[in-house]
Amino acid sequence: MTHAAPETVGQAPDVYRLDVDHVHGDAYDVDIRGHRLLVDQPTEAGGTDVAPTPVELFAASLATCVAFHAGRYLKRHGLPRGGLRVHTEFTMAVDPPARVESLRITVTPPPALSDQRHQALLAVVSHCTVHNTLCLPPRVDIGLEPAKR
Repeated sequence: MTHAAPETVGQAPDVYRLDVDHVHGDAYDVDIRGHRLLVDQPTEAGGTDVAPTPVELFAASLATCVAFHAGRYLKRHGLPRGGLRVHTEFTMAVDPPARVESLRITVTPPPALSDQRHQALLAVVSHCTVHNTLCLPPRVDIGLEPAKR
């Protein structure tokens, strides 16, 4: 994940791009700066289950952002990252519209992290970029471009 530098007043923010192309059935290829990801649906939802779902990647995005910030905190304090783990669980809403209803993130710090540093680590990971985005949702514009014939 690329993080933009803090925006300066009067400057336009950087624009980050990714492309999604249909592969087959419910499978799609995602191109992010030349890195390829695949998404699909489970067989019980009509897919071929060859890859995670977009919603699972959404939860993974939050979990990996938390892990990244935890790792940077540990590195900044000269502590090893071995044993750092982030466990994530999510539930889907039962009422419309279809959406994630809740996410639970549990960070297991490495054994080398003293009890005195636990609250500082929690404060850092609670302000990761993806979590901040969920707390202050961005404007989302979805448009339709005419098909190329």
